[in-house]
Amino acid sequence: MDTLFQRIIAGELPADIVYRDKLVTAFRDIRPRAPTHILIVPNKRIATANDIGDDDEALIGHLFTVARDLAKREGIAEEGYRLIINCNTHGGQEVYHLHVHLLGGRPLGPMLASPIS
Repeated sequence: MDTLFQRIIAGELPADIVYRDKLVTAFRDIRPRAPTHILIVPNKRIATANDIGDDDEALIGHLFTVARDLAKREGIAEEGYRLIINCNTHGGQEVYHLHVHLLGGRPLGPMLASPIS
């Protein structure tokens, strides 16, 4: 079954696409957690970080260079931003198509809200 992201990449669902090339598509999150919240998605479906293959090394590097360039373009690179990849249920992954969250535009606070007890 196609994921929501595959349907966005294919143009079957609307999205506010901010970048696209032959390897990745980036679009604004529909439920932003920060003033800038962009999802950077490989066009090739990779379900989770656990499913990244050795042959995906260049693609994964490209996700990060696109994130860097988008942060500059969005005006958040200088003050700082956060990149997040969630993996599986305990990691908070909701869509099983690998993606990088680019968040910024305000202080984001601590990485996790509460310490381990």
